[in-house]
Amino acid sequence: MRLPAMRFTLCFMAATAAWSPILRAQQAEAVAVTARRVIDGAGRQLDNAAVVVEGNRITSVGPLPASFRGRRIDLGDATILPGLIDVHSHVVWHFNATGRYHTSSDGETPVQSALAAAGNAYQTLLSGVTTLQSPGSPEDRDLRDAIARGAVPGPRILTSLGSISGGEPEQIRQRVRDFKTRGADLIKIFASRSIRDGGGPTMTAEQLAAACGEAHAQGLRAMVHAHAAEAMLLAVDAGCDQIEHGVFATPEVLSRMAARGTYLSPQCGLVFRNYLENRAKYEGIGNYNAEGFASMERALPLAVEAIRKAVATPGLKVVLGTDAVAGAHGRNVDDLMCRVNEAGQKPMDAITSATSLAAESMKLGSSIGTLREGLLADIIAVRGDPLADFTAMRRVIFVMKEGRVYRNAP
Repeated sequence: MRLPAMRFTLCFMAATAAWSPILRAQQAEAVAVTARRVIDGAGRQLDNAAVVVEGNRITSVGPLPASFRGRRIDLGDATILPGLIDVHSHVVWHFNATGRYHTSSDGETPVQSALAAAGNAYQTLLSGVTTLQSPGSPEDRDLRDAIARGAVPGPRILTSLGSISGGEPEQIRQRVRDFKTRGADLIKIFASRSIRDGGGPTMTAEQLAAACGEAHAQGLRAMVHAHAAEAMLLAVDAGCDQIEHGVFATPEVLSRMAARGTYLSPQCGLVFRNYLENRAKYEGIGNYNAEGFASMERALPLAVEAIRKAVATPGLKVVLGTDAVAGAHGRNVDDLMCRVNEAGQKPMDAITSATSLAAESMKLGSSIGTLREGLLADIIAVRGDPLADFTAMRRVIFVMKEGRVYRNAP
């Protein structure tokens, strides 16, 4: 391990040790979580049901078994759901002590970075997101592994540890293999410019075929950043697994994605609104300039319309990916709110996109994403009925991850 990475790890562990008693509080007895409604993540709702947990697994979903002997957590007039899954979140991005977006040259110490990353993770978990995918920073690995060990509380993390944006095909293949060796869970590829730079294509069909083909050869999924329709089509034809953003998607490319089974992770508005709300904290850094912010303002209605077209495309697999950056952590569900209230997605479909379908996209459908016997006990609850009033998704009162309760405030 390089010295900076080791220092980050040691500081991260020291700075967050105070949370360890919370993490040891795994339930030793069977627990039944009950509420007025249960939405299972696969499109089914049950009334007055119970989710029974033993250890870190769900053992039953439905009527409370007559033979149940254990502790009951009754959440009253709430709705129980699977833990939410965000397939695109930059959890280590944060604002520094001066209130500016953190960069490697701002003089921040490893301890400050560790505290910020841990805070983002904890805030995200308490908001109901129990799994996220970060495409991705090298520091993600330390945070991912600390959470997996139970050293700090947070969502389980999958990370690309970085990204690929060009090069000769064999260079690209080698970079994929290098990421695999370093412990990446997936490969992130930049096939178009940032929306702040117009979003045009930047990689060829040959380059994308090399990146996505080698990712599959290494047993990894390939996620592609693409705004332009041309870049999206190239990624689909290269056999890549998932496309991020897609602001300039056309009906042709959306239909091609549906036919090929390619997942789409679009953003409805959280990321753009967050940048605009926090403009003073970003402005002057890289392409966060006047034209960049103007581009994001123009992108807001385009993003909503892109999602409206996406959810209307038969068979297209649209998952929740917020692209949450500094300032947006813990507000991930706001992107679902935008989809339902502005882009017209049905509430049940929005919930499915953030649960079972998102788990399927990450090849974790046999472990998480649905409230079903045998799966990991990732369970949340919200006050009210999100199918009648989707703002209920903001009112998270209960969070359990792998059988451990992190929030219970009915």
